[in-house]
Amino acid sequence: MISSDVKYRVIYRDTDKMGVVYHANYIVFYEIARNEMFRNLGIPYSELEKMGIVTPIVEIESKYKAPAYYDDLLTIRATIKELPAAKIDVEYEVFNEEGRLLNVGRTRLGYVNMERMRPCRAPQELIERLSQYF
Repeated sequence: MISSDVKYRVIYRDTDKMGVVYHANYIVFYEIARNEMFRNLGIPYSELEKMGIVTPIVEIESKYKAPAYYDDLLTIRATIKELPAAKIDVEYEVFNEEGRLLNVGRTRLGYVNMERMRPCRAPQELIERLSQYF
């Protein structure tokens, strides 16, 4: 299993008229955390694209436990619990500064060969980098 945390300060545009973080922004937070996790592994998304691979989201779940507000400093944790094959699941937890769990989520991403626009398996380099954590 591998986990990675990223900090994010809520900006005004993230909030709705009620002054809380708009629900759809959690999906953006997931992407921020996922991108940083892969960057920390040494394979940023730009590297996957150079390999001819893109990773579209094919499923997404998001459960809201408590609101986040303007200027909150959030910790977004991304976790991968299983080695990927044709798809990869990433789970998320979003905490406020007090450590309160605000949101949990999951994305399932596929791997697509950009040239053929057909599903493919996870790149071997990614599997090798992730293997050390499982």
